[in-house]
Amino acid sequence: MRKIVIGAASAVILAMAASGAQAKTLVYCSEGSPEGFNPAFYTTGTTFDATSKNIFDKLVLFKRGTTEIEPGLAESWEVSPDGKTYTFHLRKGVTFHDSDIFKPTRQFNADDVIWSFERQLKKDHPYHAVSGGTYDYFEGMSMNTLLEKIEKVDDYTVVFHLSRPEAPMLANLAMDFASIFSAEYADKMMKAGTPEVVDQKPIGTGPFMFRGYQKDAQIRYEANPTYWQGKAAIDRLVFVITPDASVRYAKLKAGECHVMPYPNPADLEAMKTDKAVNLMHQEGLNVGYLAYNVEKKPFDDVRVRKALNLAIDKKAIIDAVYQGAGTAATNPIPPTIWSYNKAVKDDAFDPAAAKKLLAEAGVKDLKTTIWAMPVQRPYNPNARRMAEILQANWKAVGVDAEITSYEWGEYLKRAKAGEHETALFGWTGDNGDPDNFLAVLLGCDAIPGNNYARWCDKSFENLIQKAKIATSQEERVKLYEEAQVIFKEQAPWATIAHSVVYEPIRKEVIDYKIDPLGGHIFYGVDLKK
Repeated sequence: MRKIVIGAASAVILAMAASGAQAKTLVYCSEGSPEGFNPAFYTTGTTFDATSKNIFDKLVLFKRGTTEIEPGLAESWEVSPDGKTYTFHLRKGVTFHDSDIFKPTRQFNADDVIWSFERQLKKDHPYHAVSGGTYDYFEGMSMNTLLEKIEKVDDYTVVFHLSRPEAPMLANLAMDFASIFSAEYADKMMKAGTPEVVDQKPIGTGPFMFRGYQKDAQIRYEANPTYWQGKAAIDRLVFVITPDASVRYAKLKAGECHVMPYPNPADLEAMKTDKAVNLMHQEGLNVGYLAYNVEKKPFDDVRVRKALNLAIDKKAIIDAVYQGAGTAATNPIPPTIWSYNKAVKDDAFDPAAAKKLLAEAGVKDLKTTIWAMPVQRPYNPNARRMAEILQANWKAVGVDAEITSYEWGEYLKRAKAGEHETALFGWTGDNGDPDNFLAVLLGCDAIPGNNYARWCDKSFENLIQKAKIATSQEERVKLYEEAQVIFKEQAPWATIAHSVVYEPIRKEVIDYKIDPLGGHIFYGVDLKK
């Protein structure tokens, strides 16, 4: 029997919950520690949940539970006829959080918008290099070449000047990297000689205020009493960091957390009959995949990549890893997103054809590595098990693969540096637009970054760049469909699966909504007394 160990943090949580006479504390058993507290530096959902989803606002927001854009810190906007100028009219009366080291003296205004974007855009910005200064999302989405300048018209009007039309611009601005920071806080920390504190003790305008972090144990938040959309129904929010999915479920059953992500597929049947648990689910906007590093031999040869794809038994993976709660992936975008090309045919499971193709490529006795992620993600609930199946599949065609893993931050760092030969990854869409998959994961500007295949194909790139500036969705659909054909022919990835996302919550939780973009958002959520 597995021994369940409940950490000391839980006792702290329970004591904290009991200390407030009528205070409501919602506990979220998160799957890992955030990489940091500035969402502009990172690309993982674990960090976004701990930062931008609950602490920060953006100019525009995704309506909760949807991919629909709604006003955020910008109340309204206009787009010029040529699609190159966006004028945003900012919301008045919005306050930034306070903390033990910062008390804001002014309300949110245009200076904060300009500071937040120019930090990422301008290499000579005083904060650009602070805390390492890597802006993978901003640069991976070509925002550094797209944004020509941001102009302050007055305290509540800013104008974004673009170098070209960008069809998904508003959706991009609702994403996590576009979180708005306090310029006043940054100035104060710079004068104090501690600019990096801005990235360690975040100050935003969002529904929850950061109150403390104990590495690998817990993150504490309080509801923002002056939030412009109204104070959250819960008074406190606590992330109890719990990497083991079975332990997360044990804590959920024991009432030590109210919401948990990424359940172990083997626990789903028990959750369905658990009287304390409401097992929510919906089809995920995601893809799990294996990236081939095309800069390394023999993976620079498309015949090798296609051969390895032909050797993969996806049905066995869906059954064993996803417990049936997933579908085999053909394209790099999920079928729930517009422009999905249904005409593209997937690689059949054909070991004999794989052997033949490897022989044609002159490859025999190939030894390689498969990197397996150390964390559960919605698009891959058990990367180690998936790697074991891939290892067995490839063994059957004469390929000897060793499974390698690292701590999650180290895994991402090494993969970004291109150390891997093949590596398991995945993606949950951030804005509901195909560009968020095809450009962010496979575009030339995303190297180094989220393009872990390090694949830069001129024909593919030309199509996705044309789609960025296309004025009609009909035209964009056509371009993206063509891009998917090239992707399949060139096979920089083995597309593995699209998963069904499950969210177990306790039944006393009211009005929790699954985020189609993969986040965990607690504004709008309440607890029964």
